Amino acid sequence: MKNKNWLSRRVIHLNPAQILMLGFMILIIIGGFLFKLPIATHGGISWINAFFTSTSATTVTGLSVISTGTNFTLFGQIIILFLMQIGGVGFMSVGVLIILTLGKRIGLKQRLVIKEALNQTSVGGVIRLVKKILLLSAVIETIGVIFLMLRWVPDMGFWKGIYYSIFYVVAAYNNAGFSLWPNSLSRYASDPVVNIVIPLLFIIGGIGFTVLTDIWNSKDFKSLTLHSKLTIVGTIGLTIFGMLMVLILEFNNTKTLGHLNFTEKLWASFFQGATPRSAGFNTLNYNDMNETTLLLTIFLMFIGAGSASAGGGIKVTTFFIILISVVGFITGRENPVVFGRWIKKESLSKAMAIFVLSQTFIFIGVCALMLTEQAKFLPTLFEVVSAFSTSGLSMGLTPHLSAIGKVILIFIMYTGLVGPLTLFFSLSQPKKSKIRYPSEDIMTG
Repeated sequence: MKNKNWLSRRVIHLNPAQILMLGFMILIIIGGFLFKLPIATHGGISWINAFFTSTSATTVTGLSVISTGTNFTLFGQIIILFLMQIGGVGFMSVGVLIILTLGKRIGLKQRLVIKEALNQTSVGGVIRLVKKILLLSAVIETIGVIFLMLRWVPDMGFWKGIYYSIFYVVAAYNNAGFSLWPNSLSRYASDPVVNIVIPLLFIIGGIGFTVLTDIWNSKDFKSLTLHSKLTIVGTIGLTIFGMLMVLILEFNNTKTLGHLNFTEKLWASFFQGATPRSAGFNTLNYNDMNETTLLLTIFLMFIGAGSASAGGGIKVTTFFIILISVVGFITGRENPVVFGRWIKKESLSKAMAIFVLSQTFIFIGVCALMLTEQAKFLPTLFEVVSAFSTSGLSMGLTPHLSAIGKVILIFIMYTGLVGPLTLFFSLSQPKKSKIRYPSEDIMTG
């Protein structure tokens, strides 16, 4: 009884960030044990590969150490599907659904954790937001399944076509990137249906649930919040930029776009320009691309998707807040302004902290992997950024990692999911000091 009371006190004193991290950790552990069941794989799976796959699915990354379609049974693939879904919409959202279904009341403690999970600024309206997230996700995924069924059922047969449609819609909408084919979606590089449905799903899923509900509640673009405007414009801009750069850089590369006609090149370029920002699918082989294209892909993966979305990275708004602030500094603006609103210093400070911490984690990850795997720099950087941004794109290094290398990537994927700031805040809550010190200039540049 004494031990039980001690445990209860410890759980009660966990802050929302710690509860969030613990929840995802428990989900990863459960997934790892499920993958070790004999019915989950053909021929068994090692413990490290089981937990790597569970981490990759829960963090909606998509990096694979073994083939999803070949090594996992239907049971194992369904476990991956459920982990992707829970990891994408958030285990707290699923928890709210269960609590509401049972007719229970959601207390302040649970609301604080939900606020942390959805990256909201207040607890007001979080339950209503969760309900909209679940409804929107169900509607969007259902529509996606219908469109893919129309394409795949005639090719694969009824039941297989339905199953593949459900699996890929869940993977795409939740920005997970797991594929039942070993070459991802390369066979559909010039297919209009797949090149429209899959990117639309991961772009919508990557915009962010807050933005989606804001669009739902708003009548026009002007009535959207500044966060939504910046996310939407930034997403469209980065997608077009990525598409054009891939088209230009790979236009004459016979291993990627060179053998396609112009229309097919546009489809493939659009897909490859959009997918780095956390989607994880590919229709072209990254090992065949120019190094400049690979650096572009790393840059887009690092930026990632929108805040409070299924995607990872430093987030679109973080990148553009820093970019706008730099432009403002160069042009002499004291306060950076966008869409008629000035950006608060607190937002800029948070963006800079995320930017620096993310680069630090990536730097440490690259150094660690290069030491343990003796791998080349570019593939290592590509894999680490992919893991941190939960993008899931790969140059083929992941399946060949040692056990230590896999543990390193597991930690990087987990950090990319919860975010470096959440990780630090869970370890020590910053305290505001009432003491004010005199300021002094420091030479920079």
